[in-house]
Amino acid sequence: MAQRIAEEFYDVVVVGGGSAGVASACAAARNGARTILVDAGPMIGGELVSGIPVDGCVSSRGDWAVGGFTRELFDECDRMGGYIGPVFDFRCLNVVCVDPEIMKIAVVNVVRRHKVKMLLYTFAEDVVVDNGRVVGVVVLNKNQRTLLRANVVIDCSGDGDVACAAGAPFECGDAASDNLQPVTLVFRMVGVETRPLLQFVVDHPEHFGLAENPGMNMTKAEAARGLYDQGVAKVFMVSDGPLMKEAIARGEMYKSSMVAVTPISIARKEVSLNTTRIGRLDATRTDQLSQALPDLMDQVWMCANFMRKYVPGFENAVFSGLAPRIGIRETRRIVGEYVLTGDDIMEARKRSDGVAKGCHELDIHLADTGHVRSAIKDGGSYDIPLGCLIARDLSNVLVAGRCLSSTREAHSSARVMGTCMAMGDAAGTAAAMMVQSNREGDIREVLVPTLRAKLKESGAVLDGIL
Repeated sequence: MAQRIAEEFYDVVVVGGGSAGVASACAAARNGARTILVDAGPMIGGELVSGIPVDGCVSSRGDWAVGGFTRELFDECDRMGGYIGPVFDFRCLNVVCVDPEIMKIAVVNVVRRHKVKMLLYTFAEDVVVDNGRVVGVVVLNKNQRTLLRANVVIDCSGDGDVACAAGAPFECGDAASDNLQPVTLVFRMVGVETRPLLQFVVDHPEHFGLAENPGMNMTKAEAARGLYDQGVAKVFMVSDGPLMKEAIARGEMYKSSMVAVTPISIARKEVSLNTTRIGRLDATRTDQLSQALPDLMDQVWMCANFMRKYVPGFENAVFSGLAPRIGIRETRRIVGEYVLTGDDIMEARKRSDGVAKGCHELDIHLADTGHVRSAIKDGGSYDIPLGCLIARDLSNVLVAGRCLSSTREAHSSARVMGTCMAMGDAAGTAAAMMVQSNREGDIREVLVPTLRAKLKESGAVLDGIL
């Protein structure tokens, strides 16, 4: 074990300050647990502050599948003028659009409101395990190395770093092909004219992903008109459409399955673009992730030029910013007490032990232009049981976010931010319940009916939608 210079004691330690981590920490603190949130970066929020929309909040039918912490965070963002809200993409998804610059402030406000202690610029270096119980997490920063002792540890690192270090079994990517979903660097452009962009979709629907859900009963032309009437710049250019396909062939665009445009500020006429990709990369390998950054930067500049040259509404748009970090879709999945399956999500299965809901489509990005997508049955939602958040072989470790226990197919749906926050809400609440009932107990002793009742009291959505 790493040398200890100091020790601190908490009820709950949350590692990772992304969407799942902030939700976990706030839920634990809201329920009376003394909680610390640790992140290696300079800011919390993760992909919430990248510019991409928040998927997994609203089903393709239009039903809210999350509440609780997520609604509280959106309300804070709205109070500050940074909330656009749900937008239908006329493919298969309802996404929630926010201003990432305002979200940076909103997420800190909410975490502070719940009296969560933050420890930033701090790396979770090691764990101390005693007979299947993590008694502490060793963290390192410029000040010192510290052992954070805790009754419950929640791993929201995305990569399952804590649970893996403690000995929990895990899977990584596609075991058969040793492949992982590509990484992305989201960027922004300002000065985008919405009406010319949407008119371009109406005039040339062949370039865009439209009316993909068979339950919509719309033609591509009708969906394009729906986008125009909706009046916000949420469009999805596809690589098998002639514009993007020919640009890739000419070398004016890199290989990607999409250019996903999302409004982030109506006042600034600003959008984000989710399109860049580097595949065949293991993001748990810091050397590989670091070496991807220059190539992703090149792709950002190439796409900005492509949009200005070929896409109406972007003629006078200018590059305005980058996400604060490379976006990682897939690394480790911790094996838990239950493994969420592809059938669970595609069949929209409901469960009596469900503690969170997901509603995002099956969504596996492949290297180059490949992309596997499929809609959930009836445009509905599925339940995530508590067992998906309990790391196997460990008594007091929960996981939340994209390192949940699932197959690769189920992970591709559950990895999105809305679902990650719902999982975090459940994990933090369960952790606080364990602390209150038995500080040395096993997280499996938490009574799911009581947990569900507490979650519903705080506004979580667990019942009542398809």
